[in-house]
Order: sequence, then C-alpha cells, then structure tokens
Amino acid sequence: MKENTNTKKYMPLVVAAGIGSMLGSGIIIGLSATIAVWQLGLGLTEGQVGILSGALTFAIAAGSLLAGKITKSFGLIRSFNTMNMFYLLGVAVCILSGSFPMLLAGLIIAGFASGADLPISLTVISHDAPDEKTSAELVASTQVFWQIGVLGSYAMAFIVSRVEGVLGARMVFALLAAFAAIAFLWRTFSKTFRTFHEAGDCFRAAELVTKGNTETTGEVSFTTLFKGKGSNMHITFFSCIMIFYVCWNLLANTFGQFQTYILVKANASQSLATGCGIILNIVGLICGIVFASLAGGKNRNKLFYVGIVIQAASMIGIALGGGAIFMIVAMIACYNIGNQFAGESIYKVWTQESFPASARASMQGFINGFSRFCCGLFALITPYLVAPERIQMTMYGFAGIVIISAIAGTGMIRSQKKYGIAQMDKNLVVA
Repeated sequence: MKENTNTKKYMPLVVAAGIGSMLGSGIIIGLSATIAVWQLGLGLTEGQVGILSGALTFAIAAGSLLAGKITKSFGLIRSFNTMNMFYLLGVAVCILSGSFPMLLAGLIIAGFASGADLPISLTVISHDAPDEKTSAELVASTQVFWQIGVLGSYAMAFIVSRVEGVLGARMVFALLAAFAAIAFLWRTFSKTFRTFHEAGDCFRAAELVTKGNTETTGEVSFTTLFKGKGSNMHITFFSCIMIFYVCWNLLANTFGQFQTYILVKANASQSLATGCGIILNIVGLICGIVFASLAGGKNRNKLFYVGIVIQAASMIGIALGGGAIFMIVAMIACYNIGNQFAGESIYKVWTQESFPASARASMQGFINGFSRFCCGLFALITPYLVAPERIQMTMYGFAGIVIISAIAGTGMIRSQKKYGIAQMDKNLVVA
C-alpha cells in the first residue's frame, strides 16, 4: 500500500528525530538512576540532590516553552539540525564535572536542549510527511525511541552499578553524549533529509493553496490561532489536549521518576526494583511499537479507550493490593501497556494533526513545558504521597485523574470528528 511505502521511506527521519526523544528520556532516567552515585562521589547534600533533579525538570520545561521562539528566530530545519549539539555540550559538562555548580550547569544546558528538541523534531516530521496518515504513523513511532531511552538508561545504570566512584555515572552520560553526536552529524549532513525537507516545503505550500490560505509557512505563535477564523476549533483542541496531557503526565512522571522508590518503600531490594524497571519498560516498548503501527488507522481511538480502562484499573489494583510487591509490579506492568495506547503517542498525533504546521512547534512546546512545570511541582510532594501508609488513597486519587484525562480525550476525539480533522483517509474512522 502507498501509506506503508511512505512510512518506510521516511523511517530514517523518524530514527534521527527519535534519537532526540531517546536523549530526552535518557537524561531524565540517567540522572535518576545515578543521582546516588553523584551524591556520594561529589559529596552533595540532600538539598543539592533535590536542586539537581528540579533544575533538570524545569530546564526541560523552559526548552519546550521556547521551542516556537527558537524555530521562529533560527528556522525550523536549522533548529532541528543543531539542537543536539547543545545537548552534547551540556552532557559533556556533566561528564567532566567535579563539583555541584558544574554538574548543575551541564544538566540545565542538556535539559533545555532536550526540552526544545522534542516539539521541534515532531514538527519537522509532520512538515516533511506527504500526508496526514503518514504523519500520524511517523509521529507515533517516535514514542518508541522515548521508551528505548528509558530502557537503555536503566540497563546502562544497572551494568555500571558496581563501578567504583562516579566513573559509572560518567559512563552513562558518555553514552548519551555519543548518541547526541550521532544525531547532530546525521541530521546536519544527510542529503536524504535535505531532500525530505525540500519536498516538505512543497507539500505544505500546496496545502495552503488548496485551502485558500495565503499565510506564511514560517513558525508563528500558537496564540494567533485563538483569534479570527477557526478560533473556536483551535481553542477546543487546545483545551482538550492540555487537560489530557497534564493529567496523563502527572502519573507518567510519577512512575517514571519514582517507580524504583515506590518498590523500595514496599520492601523490594534495590536490585529487584531496578530489574523490574527494565522488564516493565520492555513491556511498554513492545506496546509502543504496536500502537505506532496502528496510529494512522481506524483502530486508533478504540485503543485509546482500552488504554484508559487499563490505566484506571491499574491504579485501583495497586490501591487494593495492600502494598504487596507482586501486586505493585503487576499493576505497573498493566499501566505500561495502557500508557502506550492512551498517553504520549496519541497526544503527539493529536497535536500534530490538529494545528497548522506553522504553529505546531510553539503549540507543542507550550503544552510540553507547562505540563513539565506541573510535574516538577508535583514531584515535590510525590514521595510523601506514595509512602506505604498513604499509597492506597493516592492511587484512588490517581484513578480519578485518569478519568479526567479520559473525559478530555473523549472531547478531543469528538471535536476532531465534528471539525473533520484526522479523516483524510477514508479508513481512518473517528469514534
């Protein structure tokens, strides 16, 4: 089929963009998995450890929020090509750091670059894709690389866990630096990508002519969509996506940053908790691949509802499990399955297909940044909420958050049907 041919043709671009997603999750999990080593090796206080984690989260948020301005100032493709160079610089500073200020500076630089790279990369994919169906499949595929970054960081941290001093932590960050260098060189010097970008300019210009739109194809602020023609549609899309993503991300960030913490507090050993992290993320990776193959088809929205039900049931299962390690592991495994069908992947697809290409980077950047900011604040109280004596009530609350995200997601699906979005292909049926 033509769609399958297009997806395969543009897969190298997905890999190059996906490495950015891999680096984004890699820096988060890489720090989380090695923070105790950095603390011991550099003699950091508990307060400094908290500052490092918080600074990384807020740096990622800042990069996402400013992604639109970056592309507007330097151009979409130039930003896409060079963002990993700044990530490489930040990680290099971390590798060479021998003090708290130097490590903090490196994390801020790398975090900012990774935060900006995600919306920019997705916008490049949707810009270059020849049609909306192909774009949906390609964008959804990038989530697989986010999961690979999580899995790889866990695995690397486990491998070097017996290395003396901070050398093991430096080795984890060195691996991230190597992938950042590969992404920078590949994006910048690939003749294939240059051809994709040029063809994308033609595709988007043709779309504007077809729609009778004469506005520029350059990056604009997403707030311009809230004025004039089509404002009601864009406000509806924005509201639904924002509510869905913030609710989903609060849970995803909790289990991403505190999964090992939750298991250890439930009396699991450190090795068991780390091993479970690897296995659980393999489950998520497999399900992410399945969703990517279906993101442009008629079953996408059915999978969304399946994912929502699984997520809610997982939270209730943990609450009813009485703190048993087996139940926590089993329910987190189920959550990782539902997470792939009603989470980051569907959010990326919704954002890319529901807004004009000229505003996608700034739109997704703002939503990513605001959500990450909320997660940073929520992380301050998460250890208190997931303590064994409180986890039952917390999980019931999390189930309520899943329900809110389900309502927002349902509103998004119905709005897309109402306005005729995501129905470019006759086989793409919106619930």
